[in-house]
Amino acid sequence: MKKTLHHIGLSIVAMICLIPFLWMLSASFMTAGETGQFPPRFWPEHFTIEHYRTLFDRLNLARYFLNSVLISGAATLISLLVNSMAGYAFAKLKFRGKEGLFKVLMAALVIPGQVTMLPVFLMLKEMGLINTYWAILIPGMASIFGIFLIRQYALSIPDSLIEAARMDGATDFQVYWKVILPLCKPILITLAIFTFMGTWNDFLWPLIVLNDQEMYTLPIALANLMGEHVQDTELMMAGSVMTVLPIIILFIVLQKYYIQGIMMGGVKE
Repeated sequence: MKKTLHHIGLSIVAMICLIPFLWMLSASFMTAGETGQFPPRFWPEHFTIEHYRTLFDRLNLARYFLNSVLISGAATLISLLVNSMAGYAFAKLKFRGKEGLFKVLMAALVIPGQVTMLPVFLMLKEMGLINTYWAILIPGMASIFGIFLIRQYALSIPDSLIEAARMDGATDFQVYWKVILPLCKPILITLAIFTFMGTWNDFLWPLIVLNDQEMYTLPIALANLMGEHVQDTELMMAGSVMTVLPIIILFIVLQKYYIQGIMMGGVKE
């Protein structure tokens, strides 16, 4: 009975959390003006996909969607490569100053990202990368949180596996590629979800470094949509669905690995 009540309570909380998204999804299929009715409707009186047609035919949302997919996908792949190599080095390799350098990285976690925006922007400007996708990709190549996450997970890998690989003649890179990466699959998927979601939802940094409207990502396009069509709630809800739906699908598909990575990423030295 206790377990049943526990699950009922969790189900109620989950439904409460889902209500805003379900209303947003329903509102995107309503005709103009239906969302202004009181009490609010949770099902369209007249089902329509006209708002989605408007987004893709007239407002060029497909271009912004493709931009977000390319940028988020590239940033995730590059971040996984760099963070995994650094995390492996901090966990298993021996080099002078390793502990001190890692402590400095951990101390830098308390620095807000907004503090570093100006110096990073000036550096990218001197490199001539403003208004290019590289201006978004380069700052996201590595993160202190990602290095920490993979390091903590890699610490749980037995040293005997690495020593066995080296006895077979494997180099450090071969150990990393053929031993460490396959064993770190759960935490890599967890980090991939974090990175993809962060890049996909990022609004401020792309807005700062991108000037060409054709290069805008979905969050910027949605903000412009809200400014131009602030009275068209149904159209804005359709744009919001297109922005959040890929993230929700990604999380649902990979949630098993995500939870596994989080649970196993907190090992102690």
